[in-house]
Amino acid sequence: MRSAKKTYSDVQPYVRRAVSDEEVRDNLKDAFYAAKDIYDELFGGRSRIAVAQRVATDADIHDNLKKISDDLRKAVDRVQGKADHTARNFFMLLVGVVIGVLFNPFSGPATRKWVKDKVFGAEPEFSYQGNGPGGASTGSSSSSSSSSSSSS
Repeated sequence: MRSAKKTYSDVQPYVRRAVSDEEVRDNLKDAFYAAKDIYDELFGGRSRIAVAQRVATDADIHDNLKKISDDLRKAVDRVQGKADHTARNFFMLLVGVVIGVLFNPFSGPATRKWVKDKVFGAEPEFSYQGNGPGGASTGSSSSSSSSSSSSS
């Protein structure tokens, strides 16, 4: 009796979803009608050999069998809560490629600079002059040090 209760509790969410989801019901209905069409075509007073030959050679029956399979697969995926992840997978692939391009050791720095220039605009080049004899910072540092010593 315990296994029947466990089975019931395991199946209950799927049954609820199948009953409440319009798309699942449509998929199951389509699969049922396709199967009914195949059954009517096959067993219209024919022998087993004739039925087997018809299944093996009739393209309409093959199409209906494929439709049944697709509809049932969609219904099962929907009931089990499997969503279509193609958009998410594409986005993750795109993010991976972008990260790979931006952070590879060969072209990464140049690519990052190009992207930064395109997004934020080109910055003027900065060159460091240093504290050498021709630098502007030499005069200002001596005047600031002399002004601080004279104020004490």
